[in-house]
Amino acid sequence: MGGLLNGAQVDSEAKKLLETDAGRYTWVAAAIGSQNAASFQLSTGDPVMAVGGFNGTDPSPTLAQFKKYVADGNIHYFISGGGGAGGGGMGGDSGTSSQITSWVEANFKQVTVGSATFYDLTQPTN
Repeated sequence: MGGLLNGAQVDSEAKKLLETDAGRYTWVAAAIGSQNAASFQLSTGDPVMAVGGFNGTDPSPTLAQFKKYVADGNIHYFISGGGGAGGGGMGGDSGTSSQITSWVEANFKQVTVGSATFYDLTQPTN
């Protein structure tokens, strides 16, 4: 942690990964909670979707909406983990953020860059 408002610390390798082909996507990445998303957005200057609103507990987007964004090629990466809310947000195991995180982890290629873990939403594992 240690980033803006306890958001993620974004190193140069992660920034470079997200900036590659950024113009092809509506969002270069999605992250749980707006604090975490803001750290990456401010670092890259590119849009990052805040899944679950401020702290990851809002049910937006829904899992179905998120799957559609991914199927339509609108999001490049999912950022694993989060700011104060953690990877699944604070919504508990049945929360929308947790459902999205579980779906992503089960279906997409993991990419580790520096100390950060991303999932490439253009590279399904099945």
